[in-house]
Amino acid sequence: MVPGMPIISPIPINPLIDGRQSERAMLVRRGVQRLLMDMGAHVLPELSLATGRRADLVALTRQGDIWIIEIKSSIEDFRVDRKWPDYRLHSDRFFFATHPGVPSEIFPHECGFILSDGYGAEILRDAPEHRMAAATRKALMLRIARAGASRLLAAELAGVSVPALEGESE
Repeated sequence: MVPGMPIISPIPINPLIDGRQSERAMLVRRGVQRLLMDMGAHVLPELSLATGRRADLVALTRQGDIWIIEIKSSIEDFRVDRKWPDYRLHSDRFFFATHPGVPSEIFPHECGFILSDGYGAEILRDAPEHRMAAATRKALMLRIARAGASRLLAAELAGVSVPALEGESE
């Protein structure tokens, strides 16, 4: 008998997809990610925060600001969510993002608002700035760096092609 041989799948598995989001939420996410990329921001989806909460999207802008974008795919999705105020403590700006089928009026006016159709997105209401404390910023930057490096390694080990960043040697 051969002891514990690893099972190798001929079908590559993408470690960057976790499968917890609905198809509609993924459409919103894709459009928002494209918008943020066009703005020069780098985005990590599904980042666990120090509180144990998981932010849908965390963006690091060219200026070093940290934005959190909470994706809502339906009215009910928004109504049952009571965790979003905590995200303001972990970001310089906080946004909600949704698709055209969800009325924008349900989202608080003290938060930014992004409308996405899956192919792109538009910021319809800018988020007010509320700067994080220095210690919170440092801890979150370390969390972003560690999560990004971990996901990059997982992608590389799974054979997923990852493009070089601007200014990075190829």
